[in-house]
Amino acid sequence: MAETRQHVLVINCGSSSLKFSLFAGTARSALLSGLAENLGQTDSRLILKDHGGKTIVALDGGGHGAALRRLMAELQDRHLLDAIGAVGHRIVHGGERFLDATRLDMDLLTEVEALSYLAPLHNPANVLGVRVAMEVLGWVPHVAVFDTSFHTTIPRAAHSYAIPRAYRDAGVRRYGFHGTSHGFVAREAVELLGLDAEDHGLVIAHLGNGSSATAVLNGKSVDTSMGLTPLEGLVMGTRSGDIDPGALFHLSRRNGLSIDDLDSLLNRESGLLGLSGLSNDCRTLESAAAEGHDGANLAMDVMVHRLARYIGGLATSLRRLDAVVFTGGIGENSPLVRERTIDRLGVLGIVCDQAANAAMFGGRTGLVSVQNAGPAALVIATNEEWAIANEARRHMTGSQPTPPA
Repeated sequence: MAETRQHVLVINCGSSSLKFSLFAGTARSALLSGLAENLGQTDSRLILKDHGGKTIVALDGGGHGAALRRLMAELQDRHLLDAIGAVGHRIVHGGERFLDATRLDMDLLTEVEALSYLAPLHNPANVLGVRVAMEVLGWVPHVAVFDTSFHTTIPRAAHSYAIPRAYRDAGVRRYGFHGTSHGFVAREAVELLGLDAEDHGLVIAHLGNGSSATAVLNGKSVDTSMGLTPLEGLVMGTRSGDIDPGALFHLSRRNGLSIDDLDSLLNRESGLLGLSGLSNDCRTLESAAAEGHDGANLAMDVMVHRLARYIGGLATSLRRLDAVVFTGGIGENSPLVRERTIDRLGVLGIVCDQAANAAMFGGRTGLVSVQNAGPAALVIATNEEWAIANEARRHMTGSQPTPPA
């Protein structure tokens, strides 16, 4: 038996990319992190980042398997492979079957794969990452951490769709996503604001290419914007968010669009991209809007309007509102989106501190509202990878078998 290994490798496998982070013990900063991108294409590559800088390794058209095997070789060369005691995997959808982080075996992985119909853009890639990782790092626990787990506390009134019971019993309901981020940020907000862990109310806005907002009552999710899939709710990079289902019937009948056509339209061609006709990147749109681009202005206006409306609605699921928290790539780095959103939340008594807000970006955490003016508004940098590592660490045993030569 080898000595106890305390490092945790976190893998987040997408359809054409793979993100990873390696954490030493309980440290919050990754010892090594990076991205394998353009997988399966001629320009596929592995990017590794550590405190010494960045290393880029060509994968020559390799896919997920080639990327993970090359990552393992890099870890071996850096004398880090034998220190790994567990691997944590982000899995988007756990359905009603997986309510907590779960140590996987092949039978359970098959059950996770069977849920792919609930998240066809995410779960298949997530499962592929687990299968390959088990092949190349099979001597340690592999732990699935589900985006949906944090939202299992949502009451029936909030998660039930107004459809016949037979469909609801078949699992058609609101599940919610970004749960790892929402849970991490909620705990950080309680500590930062000195709130009572057993008596507080928060609305958290996780804003990025995928966006969601969640009402957190006493540390538990009680309502959220995403639904059966990550498509419902806020305006996102290429996802439409809420839309009248009748509009889809209209588009199908008038334009001959199939179910698959509508799926692609709402998931890949809509959101900020569809509104602006320019880009799904908020930074690009902010610059274009400042120069008078009408589509960019419309995209920003609709995104902020929808976000403020959701925050106000989610607040009604709380006994009181202590704070609105912004996180995610846009939430952490766009003072403009935060300021415009907070201005629309004046009815809740929140007042933006413009100087503090302008200075809050690049991983900084702190208040962006005027103190003692009502509920607080603040920015908290999320750390989903560390939260996943923490869940995986709970499944580590005192020692692990020696890896094969």
